[in-house]
Amino acid sequence: MTHGFRPDIIQFAWVVPNLEEAARRWHASLGVGPFLVNRNLALDAPRHRGNPSSTRFSTAVAQSGEFQIELVEQHDDGPSVYRDTIAPGATGLHHVAMIAADFDAAVAHYTDQGFEIGADGRFGDMRYAYIDTSAALGHMVEIVEDKPAIQAFFAGVRKAAQRWDGDPATLMRELNRG
Repeated sequence: MTHGFRPDIIQFAWVVPNLEEAARRWHASLGVGPFLVNRNLALDAPRHRGNPSSTRFSTAVAQSGEFQIELVEQHDDGPSVYRDTIAPGATGLHHVAMIAADFDAAVAHYTDQGFEIGADGRFGDMRYAYIDTSAALGHMVEIVEDKPAIQAFFAGVRKAAQRWDGDPATLMRELNRG
């Protein structure tokens, strides 16, 4: 185990049955918004438990203070890192996320302790891995490789929250079309 490993958690993510309904609940209950929506995310070489994967899912991300809130909706019934811990139709905390300057060292921190990689792959030039810490923590840990594109996206999420007037009509902002 790496002594002194102290990553900054930047995001808490929930699997939800419906992005729009979940975003409305987060806004009504906690004032969170706006949510930036990525529909049908296209990942490069995604794997689930070491095997090729093709999970269809969308995300909605908003900033709340220092943390991001990510909502994840899986569109198919196939096996996935999301279905590993959250049943279809249910809502639950799925993972906390961190950005790692040394991606390999961050992954090794967990695998050296016996935790398995639940899913991994690439999103553009950025590597990601979901570490299955659910038995120990009740949720997974997502490690995101520190790259300019992900830093720009996260900065955009923060800026959207700072500029948003709270109007529920603009709660959901589509980022791509899939």
